[in-house]
Amino acid sequence: MTTASLLDAFLKALLPLRPRAVWAHGSLAGGDYQEGRSDLDLIAVLPGPLGPGHAWRIATLHSGLRERPLAAKLHCSYLTPATLDDPDRPHLTWAHGGLLRRPVTPVTRRELHDFGRVLHGEPPGGLLPPVPQGRLRDFVVRDQRDFWRPAVDKARLWQQDVWVDLGLLTFARATVTLRDGRLISKREALAELPGLGAPAEVVADIARRRYERLAPAGPDWLARRAGATRAFLAPEIDALVAGVSRWSGRAGAPVRPARSSGTSPAGGTSARPGRSCGGDPGVPGCGD
Repeated sequence: MTTASLLDAFLKALLPLRPRAVWAHGSLAGGDYQEGRSDLDLIAVLPGPLGPGHAWRIATLHSGLRERPLAAKLHCSYLTPATLDDPDRPHLTWAHGGLLRRPVTPVTRRELHDFGRVLHGEPPGGLLPPVPQGRLRDFVVRDQRDFWRPAVDKARLWQQDVWVDLGLLTFARATVTLRDGRLISKREALAELPGLGAPAEVVADIARRRYERLAPAGPDWLARRAGATRAFLAPEIDALVAGVSRWSGRAGAPVRPARSSGTSPAGGTSARPGRSCGGDPGVPGCGD
């Protein structure tokens, strides 16, 4: 299997840096991984501290894998035991062909605790501090309010598959997290969308493209889909965020009024590229 051989090559190349742990999160850990489409979202814990020499070695390591199939989809953040406890701290990360710094969000941290896959070394529970429910909830609310809601007003973005897919799926995942206190996969989020009132034709479009790999659609459909998505998301995100202020914080408490399928205005869907897709915060185009 191409994925397995790439991970094996990555782990062998990483061993000289003496990793204490390597974990997978996102779709690879959550059971919704699709080879060739999904990103390989990893976390490596190195002894540290990490200086310029480590950055050079990490960049060289990833560059050496470039010719392997799927290597462009392998993203890894590098933490140390001394830097594990701050969810706002940016960490050295290889993603999209280069080095950058970004935080390991509360959502990713909760994924690691709930269903993270151990590829090497110690499990997450032995190194990574737990994520309080309030911190997870606050992050999800900020993500919807401060990233997704302003993005809905930028019409040009919603002509792209990635914004439609991640916008809708992220909204559904946020709703379930705030309502039930748990994380769900993108596949599970897709199943939630009809009950949240998302437009049926857009939900069906996402399902076909994610799981049947259809050819790109024409401009008329893209424009209609964008309008439906934005018309759905704008009031729904507003209602979700407003509902949290009335929420007692108990898992299972209502966050927003339930909507029945087929009643959403103009149809629509949305999701957030990169930021809360579980893999690539702030980078439009998160692979899965």
